[in-house]
Amino acid sequence: MRYAISGTVLQSLEVELTQGESLFTESGGMSWMTDGIEMETNTKGGLMSGLGRALSGESLFMTTYSCSAPTAMITFTPEAPGKVLPLLLAPNQMIIAQKDAFMCAQSSVKMEIHFRKKLGTGLFGGEGFILQKLTGPGIVFLEIPGEVKEYNLAAGQRLKVDPGHIAAFDPTVNYEITSVKGLKNIMFSGEGLFLAALTGPGRVWLQTMPLSNLAQALLKYIPTKSN
Repeated sequence: MRYAISGTVLQSLEVELTQGESLFTESGGMSWMTDGIEMETNTKGGLMSGLGRALSGESLFMTTYSCSAPTAMITFTPEAPGKVLPLLLAPNQMIIAQKDAFMCAQSSVKMEIHFRKKLGTGLFGGEGFILQKLTGPGIVFLEIPGEVKEYNLAAGQRLKVDPGHIAAFDPTVNYEITSVKGLKNIMFSGEGLFLAALTGPGRVWLQTMPLSNLAQALLKYIPTKSN
């Protein structure tokens, strides 16, 4: 399998498959493809797996695209302006991603829901209790709103982040919620009451434009009916 990511703000992922290779994505995730690609749509793993994916921001049904010709091409595009992030996972290697981050992956990749165990993290962590867990082997592609910044935290190294900017992280990274100190900081900084504390070791991928921020920025330009 070969792939190419094109574009800057509105990227596309073009994948070239050889006979017998396949990718799966959420229902409606494909943009265009050549002849030689066969489609199969199902709940992938059963009804409970499908319901779990729905809770994590993906569709109940997934579609697998398999190459039946010597070579064929298929293209995927993200739902919002941002970046396509490719990650090569070794056998049993996991990555935790925000809801709705999954774009597509090789059929060998396993996708599950991931629950935040701590109450405070789930309530104030920006993405709720349910995230996505992706397990190798294989290549997985994430769609990340805005630009992506990667940090590789050393053991004990801590990064404080507005929770909405967390796109993905290694499962070795400890994720906790901390409160902002100082009344004036809480009232006038615009950062709210809580920040996320990410402690290494492990990699962290941050996004520059959470969809909630983009929605708020666009809201004032959307006309409303006057009473």
